[in-house]
Amino acid sequence: MQANSRSFFLLIAAISFGLVGYALYLQHVEGYQPCPLCVMQRFAFVGIGLFSLLAAIAQNTRSLWQGLGMLSGVAGIAVAGYHVSLLLNPKASCGIDPLENWVNQLPTAKILPQVFYSDGMCTTPLPPIFGLSIPAWSLIWLFILSATLAVGMIRREKNYR
Repeated sequence: MQANSRSFFLLIAAISFGLVGYALYLQHVEGYQPCPLCVMQRFAFVGIGLFSLLAAIAQNTRSLWQGLGMLSGVAGIAVAGYHVSLLLNPKASCGIDPLENWVNQLPTAKILPQVFYSDGMCTTPLPPIFGLSIPAWSLIWLFILSATLAVGMIRREKNYR
């Protein structure tokens, strides 16, 4: 598969939406309640997925959508990195603070509360998945998806020169 082909962007979108689907499985089937930082990471995955879909559809503005997808990923990396640091230093907490109130007041929390409503604690220890915490996996996947979009953009620029 060529970088920057329609299938390239559709694969990135499918992975992003699949990871959000897995988060919803953990929430609704396993009973893990998302914290504000978890919800913000979901926004990043949804952003990567939506912008990748737009890049797959609109060839003329592909660079714009690809760049916005990378920005969503970088923002998600920052949030996931902070979340991992909270888990490593549990004395700090995002807890019930203005961040949770702000996330829960967003229109997405009102329209799709099953996906974007926060009611968990950021420092709640959850069972690891293959030895890593859920925020650590989120950080890894956000990095992979962002780096993949960046490499695709660099390759396209090299081909145009």
